[in-house]
Amino acid sequence: MSEGTGGATNEELGVEIHETAIVHPDAELGEGVVVGPGAIVGPGVRIGAGTVLGPRVLVERDTVVGRDCHFFQGAVLGTDPQDLKYEGEETWLEVGDRTVVREYATLNRGTRASGRTVVGSDCLIMAYAHVAHDCELGNHVILSNAVNMGGHVLIEDWVVVGGVTAIHQFVRIGAHAFVGGGSRVPQDVPPYLRVAGNPCRLYGLNTVGLERRGVSPEVRRALKRTYRILFQSRLPLTRALERAEEEVEQIPEVRHLLAFIRGSERGITAR
Repeated sequence: MSEGTGGATNEELGVEIHETAIVHPDAELGEGVVVGPGAIVGPGVRIGAGTVLGPRVLVERDTVVGRDCHFFQGAVLGTDPQDLKYEGEETWLEVGDRTVVREYATLNRGTRASGRTVVGSDCLIMAYAHVAHDCELGNHVILSNAVNMGGHVLIEDWVVVGGVTAIHQFVRIGAHAFVGGGSRVPQDVPPYLRVAGNPCRLYGLNTVGLERRGVSPEVRRALKRTYRILFQSRLPLTRALERAEEEVEQIPEVRHLLAFIRGSERGITAR
C-alpha cells in the first residue's frame, strides 16, 4: 500500500482504499481520500485531501487533483491525448479543488504543445463529457452531458455549456457565457453572451446568469450598451469596437469583452 503525502501511511491519514482497488506505489493520496471498488490510480498521480474516487474510476498517470473533488463511477482521467502527434512525451492533467466529474466522463492529458490539460476549481463535468488534450477550463465551469471538446479549447470562468454540444479545437469561450444544448461551436464565443444552435447564433447577453452571480445592475447596463453597439449597430466590427471604447465606460467587464473580441483568431459567433 502506498504512503500518503509527507511519508505518513494511508492508515495515519485516514485514507480508505477498497480491497479491489489498485493504487500505484508512486501515487500520493492526501488525508481522507477514498478509493472505491475497482478503481485504479497510476504512477505520478497526486490526489488532494478529501477527494473521493468512485467505483471503477481510472486515474491513469501524471495527474494532479485538488482537495474535496468527487469522481463518479467509470470516470477516466489522465489518459493519453487522442492526438496523432503525441509521441509519449511527459504531459499532465491538473484538476482544481471541489470539482465534480460524473459518470464516464473522460479527461486526457496534454501534448508537447502546452504540456498539460487544466480543469479549474468548483467545476461540474457531467456524464460522458470529454475534455481533450491541452484544453484549459477556468473555475465554476459547467459542462453538461456529452459535451465534446476538440483539443486546445479555452473556457473561462463561470461558463455553462449545454448537453450534446461539440466545440471545435482552438475555440475560446469567454467568461459567464452560456452555450445552449445541441450546439456546434466552430468560432469563439465572447464573454457574457448567450449562443446556441447549428450553426451557432448569438442570442443576446446572458442576463439570467449575470443576475444569479450578483453582477451589479450598473455593470449589466454597461455590457448591454456595449452589446448593442457591437452587434446591433450594423457597423463593421472594427468601427463598432472603436465606438464602444468611445461611448461606454471602460469598466473591467467591458474592457474584457472588447479585448476578447480583438484577440480572436477564429472569428466570433454571429459576426
